[in-house]
Amino acid sequence: MSTIGDVARRAGVSAMTVSRVINNSGYISAETRERVERAIAELGYVPNALARSLRFKQTKTIALVLTDITNPFFTTLARGVEDTASEHGFSVMFCNTDESPEEEANYLNVLVQKQVDGVLLVPAQYASESVLFLKERQVPVVVIDRRMPDMPFDTVRCDSEQGAYELVGYLLELGHRRIAVLSGPPTVSTAADRVAGAARAVASAGLPEDVLTFFTGSYSVRGGYELCRQALALTPRPTALFAANNFIAIGAMRAVREAGLNVPCDVSIATFDDVPESMVIEPFFTVMSQPAYDMGRQATELLLQRLLGEGPQEPQEILLPTELIVRRSTARPAPDGCGDAAGLHEVQTG
Repeated sequence: MSTIGDVARRAGVSAMTVSRVINNSGYISAETRERVERAIAELGYVPNALARSLRFKQTKTIALVLTDITNPFFTTLARGVEDTASEHGFSVMFCNTDESPEEEANYLNVLVQKQVDGVLLVPAQYASESVLFLKERQVPVVVIDRRMPDMPFDTVRCDSEQGAYELVGYLLELGHRRIAVLSGPPTVSTAADRVAGAARAVASAGLPEDVLTFFTGSYSVRGGYELCRQALALTPRPTALFAANNFIAIGAMRAVREAGLNVPCDVSIATFDDVPESMVIEPFFTVMSQPAYDMGRQATELLLQRLLGEGPQEPQEILLPTELIVRRSTARPAPDGCGDAAGLHEVQTG
């Protein structure tokens, strides 16, 4: 009967490396993994049954890997994950990557070593490497919020492109013809999709491309502040700002006020993602709202189905609806800003 030492000698690696391949723990290169698995097959090696049971026994723990836990959108999403997991007897490990692919890779290595049963991932960038890393280690994964271009993996998200199309279309209906798009990193699918949706809205309206001016930065308050300062320096100044997420909108608002301007009669602001009512005295921003809690709940339910071997075998893409909520941060553009009475008109919430 072959031993783990025999496998190690055949594959030209240490016994520890063979153990890591068998138990899916620690980082092993694809080439090394292939050599070890080939040696196991050639020798007919059968791992110790107790060791195998320790690997395949559920830990009743899943991981949620987020890009920014301080963002109210992700905080609400995390609550949906936690509530759903708890209902099914699972605990949740929370990881925050700060939009860093390197931090994401580090966390995933740790999570595989800790043998979590599955991972819910908001990828820092297009997620192919991270998702393939988990797939190679047979760890079920569901991608949340962001798109997986041309890759067959489970995803739960909203249609960012269509949401941006509708939100910018609303600004065009108000009469805005100078709109600054303040977006996130182009390597993040939601940012790229929201830029594309804004451009499509202008094209569909039969308007020239220069109605929009694009600025890209980080999905952060600081990023929104810096992008807005650049936009306000344009001549002529934009009459409306489309912020790709709520943190960018908050930073933009600071920059507008610092410039001595008024929202909405000097400049309108519309944004993706709402801010929970519990965090503000009165909701102010016109938003394209995403159902963050439901997104977390549905992603968790899909992951638990995978862990139980239930549901359709082919990868699922669940698209949730967005909702346009009109508030006081948007109005018709006034020729003289706040000096014109028409600029004080506020669109009533529908």
